[in-house]
Amino acid sequence: MSFSVAIVGRPNVGKSTLFNRLVGKKLALIDDRPGVTRDLREGFATLHGLQFVVFDTAGLEDGDKSSLQARMSDLTRLAIDNTDVTLFLLDARSSVTAADERLAEFLRKRAKHVVVAANKSETSAADVGIIDAFSLGLGEPIRLSAEHGIGFSELHESLRGLAEELDAVGTSRGESTYEFASNFNANIDASNTSHTEEKAIQVAVVGRPNAGKSTLINRIFGQDRLLTGPESGITRDAIALRVNWAGTDGTTIAIKIFDTAGMRRKPKVQEKLEQISVSDGLRAVMFAEVVILLLDANNPLEQQDLRLADLAEREGRAAVIAVNKWDLQRDRQQQLSQIKEKFERLLPQWQGAAVVPVSAKTGEGLENLQKAVVQCHQVWNQRVATNILNSWLSEMVAHHPPPAPNGNRIKLRYITQIKSRPPTFIIMCSHPRQLPASYRRYLKNGLRDDFSLYGTPIRIALRDQGDKNPFKGRKSNRQRG
Repeated sequence: MSFSVAIVGRPNVGKSTLFNRLVGKKLALIDDRPGVTRDLREGFATLHGLQFVVFDTAGLEDGDKSSLQARMSDLTRLAIDNTDVTLFLLDARSSVTAADERLAEFLRKRAKHVVVAANKSETSAADVGIIDAFSLGLGEPIRLSAEHGIGFSELHESLRGLAEELDAVGTSRGESTYEFASNFNANIDASNTSHTEEKAIQVAVVGRPNAGKSTLINRIFGQDRLLTGPESGITRDAIALRVNWAGTDGTTIAIKIFDTAGMRRKPKVQEKLEQISVSDGLRAVMFAEVVILLLDANNPLEQQDLRLADLAEREGRAAVIAVNKWDLQRDRQQQLSQIKEKFERLLPQWQGAAVVPVSAKTGEGLENLQKAVVQCHQVWNQRVATNILNSWLSEMVAHHPPPAPNGNRIKLRYITQIKSRPPTFIIMCSHPRQLPASYRRYLKNGLRDDFSLYGTPIRIALRDQGDKNPFKGRKSNRQRG
């Protein structure tokens, strides 16, 4: 039994609080001010054993067709049209408002099934509001408190009855609903960090405000699922969408792509809501596998772009640099060369990372971006055999021996890769603390160039081996036989 539910209601009735309660995680941003939610946030809910896909919506507000409020309302209508059940949430502490009545009228015309819930009803002060809710003509309201967990047994009974009805007539999760609710469990979760047939590559798109992140993801997804517009800072929380990309070998690669809020320099982030939005975006980077740093071709590589690239490196994430609004550029080849040169000069740790020009508006370059993401994810997971590494280390030392500070000769004896994601190596050596940082960079650059480890951070740790032979005391395979 599988179905989908959209939570709708006027601003500040507790939709996001209810969403977080149903999915069991604090995924949606919550604040006292109305209108915090803008995009559709999707999650996988479990209520007393009943499982379903749930959407948090922005609500329906009146406004000019080109206004931000109108575009937010369009996404809410999209959710109502493409889900099985609409959960109409009211504020039980106040009487039914004109906005509630307009939304009720809309739901009578468009929604497939409606469940009315009067939220914030944990006290007797809500009694009048609950009685008033009967006037909407949408059935008996459920007395609910999303914050205190009251009324969820009654909500379960209502949803279970509708789910059984949908299942009986075979209308639950039709094709359009299935395509719309494409991301079951849209959570930023550290446990989903490996790519198998069931798990998707986690990709976070980051950048400064108004770089075109939401527009790019809409283009990749093939549907206007994320709110876009000329206003800066539209996106507030990290929204995940799941898409399938065609691999080079004919297979299908699942991608879970996160849209994040535009990140300004820290001194400019003053409001609490923006601080929470930026924190949510940083969390998406921490749990991503690949980070797409989206630059604005009209003004690329500002200080904040470099800080975001440095953050991805420090967190150990693979990275692809996408240069957006390429359709507006004239001298493309020269500009691309300048961007690559400046990027590698200012961030040498990302030397060789893919720089892909794209246009979120026209779709230009998206195929190249897709290939770059998949390739750098493969590099991020790459392992190099120990015997090959030790042959490489011998050649590196022979070509450029390590220095002998204070007359202490540093011997690099043995290297092995201890993990991937990102590629991490340990070198057994004498006097590891005296090995200069410049020589470490020499080794790291050699690993990157000789094994094509581009687009991923590289970690090298030194372990004091002294004059010991790492193979001493070990029996060879012949001796074991």
